[in-house]
Amino acid sequence: MTDAADVQVPNDSLAAVRGRSVVVGLTGGIACYKTAFIVSRLAQAGAQVTVLMTEAATRFVAPLTFQALSGRPVYTSQWEHVESQDPQHISLARSASLMLIAPCTMDMMAKLATGRTDDVVSLVSSAIDRTKQPCLLAPSMNAVMWGQPATQRALKQLREDGFTIIGPDSGWQACRTQGPGRMSEPEEILAAVAQAIQACC
Repeated sequence: MTDAADVQVPNDSLAAVRGRSVVVGLTGGIACYKTAFIVSRLAQAGAQVTVLMTEAATRFVAPLTFQALSGRPVYTSQWEHVESQDPQHISLARSASLMLIAPCTMDMMAKLATGRTDDVVSLVSSAIDRTKQPCLLAPSMNAVMWGQPATQRALKQLREDGFTIIGPDSGWQACRTQGPGRMSEPEEILAAVAQAIQACC
């Protein structure tokens, strides 16, 4: 997998997601509001979108918002079984054409890089076969957090493990500073999703 920071795909290329199963995971960051637009666009394009949220993500945007936008139940705990009796959500992962984690915080990057699965997003991600199912990460964090050695070590490991990294961008951040770490804009992320599905499916 390669970085997707410079991908430019026309809007009509979202036709590639029609009929595909896309899992979207959210972690705790103000950029969750951008993901609402992403989920809406994917659903409008005909994708079957299943949203997963960490407990922290639900503090920024209510699960009901994503249930309304996707037209499907939203998972907020690894102990929920809203669509099957599969206690580990293996079937959800197996059915996915692609998984996107946006925003992907410093904490989630560390979890994925070290194999921790203590929330529904990291758990389902662990069951994604990245040789067949792309897993895209859109990092989002403060510029200082992005520059931390721990984050850069995790980033290197995630690339080696086959994750596709989208961004992050540089610009105005919620902490009232400028710098790298801002989550890429929805159109850029949607373009990367379309490209990944076209490439693998």
